[in-house]
Amino acid sequence: MTYYSDSVGAAMIDVAALPWIPFLPYSDQLQLKLIKLNPVNGEWTSLLKVPAGMVMPKHHHAGTVHVYTIQGSWRYLEHDWIARPGSFVFETAASSHTPVAEPGEDVITLNIVVGDWNVLDESGSILAVENWKSMLKRYIDFCAAEGIEPVDITSMAGN
Repeated sequence: MTYYSDSVGAAMIDVAALPWIPFLPYSDQLQLKLIKLNPVNGEWTSLLKVPAGMVMPKHHHAGTVHVYTIQGSWRYLEHDWIARPGSFVFETAASSHTPVAEPGEDVITLNIVVGDWNVLDESGSILAVENWKSMLKRYIDFCAAEGIEPVDITSMAGN
């Protein structure tokens, strides 16, 4: 008896067909394009669009984060480097930082987040917790409000 498949499935996702969603309540100018939510490991993959010059909320990661810069330049207030198109940033679990979009061009990044993303106030207290579940609710609520037929972004078969 075989308990596994010899083939590995692959899913193609039509990212262009997915909507940009305002990242509320943090800002109606920050936008997310949720690509894949994985309820098995708590991972969420998205594009993030940030207006040039914007300071985003300080946050803490419970898990790791991978960020690939597609457009624009950004940095963290807590570091001295600047990520530009083609840059890859690896954020360790338990890290906290404040992202800033550099002046000039709007920033677009591809983000793979594992686990909770905790929004912090100035004293370091948690204001909100974001994760694959809150991202799914945000997506479903946005689609309902806009009259868009949602696709199953949690499916392992693609959309």
